[in-house]
Amino acid sequence: MSVWAVLEEADRPRWTYTPGVGVGPLVFGMSRHEAVAAMDGFVGDLAPAPRAIADTWLTRFRVPDRLPYRTAVLAFHDGTDGLFCVIVDAACGPQVTLDGLRLVGRLPSGWEAELFDYALPRGIQPVYAPTGDPGADELGIIMQVQRAGDHVLTRPALGVVRERANTLWDSLPYDPDLHG
Repeated sequence: MSVWAVLEEADRPRWTYTPGVGVGPLVFGMSRHEAVAAMDGFVGDLAPAPRAIADTWLTRFRVPDRLPYRTAVLAFHDGTDGLFCVIVDAACGPQVTLDGLRLVGRLPSGWEAELFDYALPRGIQPVYAPTGDPGADELGIIMQVQRAGDHVLTRPALGVVRERANTLWDSLPYDPDLHG
């Protein structure tokens, strides 16, 4: 299987995202050990997060029998806030929905239009991160993109605004590999 392969929708687990609460089996605020226990069917590799402040941990979740070398979900924890950010891989991560709006593996332009159609009637003002990625702090979403062969697809960063942060962007762990 090619490194650029993208799983079909039918082959992806289905998760629901609830802003401020969690995504799939992952609940914001849970410990890194609770997250590993909650991710049935995934193997979690836990390590200190690269280029992060002290006591920030990254767990890379993968499905052992399908694309075993590919990370499907990244989960970031810190000692104060517990789980604060989940990033779902565009090519092999679960399909995540917010009120029926598909978040993972989409063409960015189509997703951006749907974000505005979803957010504006609810009084939510979409914003753009410094990288140009659209999102909404009230929804806890910054929609990053990920290369998949000759295309780019949506890779959502889902999280909560942490203490001492002004926006969701300020809350995301800094790693150039995660920001574009």
